[in-house]
Amino acid sequence: MNQLAIHNPATGALITEVPADDAASVAAKSQQARAAQARWAGLPLAERKACITRFRAAIVAELEPLAAIMTRETGKPIRMSRNELNGLLGRIDFFLTEVDGSTATQTVFNEGGMTEQIEHTPLGVVANISAWNYPWFVGGNVFIPALLTGNAVLYKPSEYATLTGLAIARLLHAAGVPQDVFVPLIGGGAVGAALLAQKIDGLFFTGSYATGARIAQAMGPRLVKLQLELGGKDPTYVCEDAHPQTAAESLADGAMYNTGQSCCSVERIYVHETIYEAFVAAFVATVKTFQVGDPMLDSTYIGAITRAPQLDVLDAQVADALAKGATLLMGGKRGAGPGNWYEPTVFSHVNHGMELMREESFGPLIGIQKVSGDAEAVKLMNDTRYGLTAGVFSPDAARAKALLAQVNAGSVYWNCCDRVSPRLPWSGHGDSGVGLTLSTYGIQTFTRPKAWHLRQG
Repeated sequence: MNQLAIHNPATGALITEVPADDAASVAAKSQQARAAQARWAGLPLAERKACITRFRAAIVAELEPLAAIMTRETGKPIRMSRNELNGLLGRIDFFLTEVDGSTATQTVFNEGGMTEQIEHTPLGVVANISAWNYPWFVGGNVFIPALLTGNAVLYKPSEYATLTGLAIARLLHAAGVPQDVFVPLIGGGAVGAALLAQKIDGLFFTGSYATGARIAQAMGPRLVKLQLELGGKDPTYVCEDAHPQTAAESLADGAMYNTGQSCCSVERIYVHETIYEAFVAAFVATVKTFQVGDPMLDSTYIGAITRAPQLDVLDAQVADALAKGATLLMGGKRGAGPGNWYEPTVFSHVNHGMELMREESFGPLIGIQKVSGDAEAVKLMNDTRYGLTAGVFSPDAARAKALLAQVNAGSVYWNCCDRVSPRLPWSGHGDSGVGLTLSTYGIQTFTRPKAWHLRQG
C-alpha cells in the first residue's frame, strides 16, 4: 500500500506515515458513497442534524489535541489553531439553525387548482478537495452543509493537513455519520486526479488559481456543478482622515495573521500621501512586536510556512521588489535553522510594476504604496485579476461605502479586515473563483431546486 509521509514544517522532522489511496481505492470508495447516499438522504433532517450536533460536541471535548495536531502538521501557531476550532463552532451552529428554513419546500403559487412548489433535493455525491491553511474552516464550510442536506461526501484533505482530515473523519463517524457517507481520500495530486475521474454530482475545491483552472478544464465537458474558491490579492485603502496608528495595527494583523497564509490576508495597502509616513512607521512598529518562534508556544504569532516551495515565491517577490526600487523596511529573507521559515517582511515605496503588488504572496510579506487620493486608490485596487476582499479605513461611512461600491470584490470591509462571517456569502470575482460558501446560499448550493407543477384532478 502507498504511504504518505507527514512532516512538521517548523522543524522538517517526520511526524508519521499514513496509508494513502490510489486510483483503485478512490474508485471503490466512490462507488460505496454512491450506494450509501440515498439512505443518508432518506433519513429525517433531524437525525442528520443530531449527528452534526454530536460532532460539534466532540470538537469541544478534544479541542486541545485537535489544535496540536493542526499546529504540528501545518506550522500554524497554536493559539490560531485554537481560534480556528472555536470559530468553527459558530459556523456549525449557524448551519444547524438555518438548514431547516433554507431547504424547506416552498409553495410559490396556489390558485385555481394549480399549486407550484420548489423542493430542495441533494446534489448526490459531492467531492471536496480542501485546503491546508484553514482545514477545519474551509472543509467545514463544505462538508457540514453537504451532509446536512443529504449528500455523501468524498473528502480529500490537503496532503499538508492529512492528520487533521483523518481526525475530522474519525469524529464524524463516531457522531453517527456512516463511513461510506463521509469518505476521506488520502494522498497528493494523483489522488485528486483520481477523484476527478469519478462519477460525482458536484466538485468543491479550495486552493490556488492554477490548480483551479486545471480542474475547471478537466470538469467542464462533464457539466458537473463546479465550485472553485481560489486566491486573492486583497487590497485596503487608508484614507487621509483615518487614524494611522489604529489602521496600522488592524492591517498588520490582517497581513500577518496565520503567517500571511490566508486567502483573505491583506496583501497590498494603499495609503493617502498625507499620512503615509505616519502609517508606515506605525505598521512596522506593530509587526516588530509579532513574535516568531515555535508554533506550539502560546506566545508565538508568526509560525512556519507550511509548504516549502512557497519560500521560493517569497524570495522571488522580494528580489523583484528590490530590483525595481522598493524600500525594504524589515525582513526580506528566510529564517535560520531547520524548517520552513520566512521573516515578516515589509516594503514601502512599491508600485504595480512589482510582483508583490500583483501576484499572491501567501506569506508574511506586504507592500505599502502611497496614493494621491480616492480615484487613484480605487484604480489601483481594481488593477488585479483577483477579486476576493477589499477594505477602506475612514471615519466617514458614506465615503467608505461609496469607494467600496466601486471595487470588484466578493467581500468588502469598512474599518476592519481579514474577517469571515457564517451569515454572509463567501465568494469572489475574476480569478478568485466561482460559486460561494457560507450564508443560507451556502446551504442551498448543495441542493438542486426541483420544480413541482401540481394540478388538482
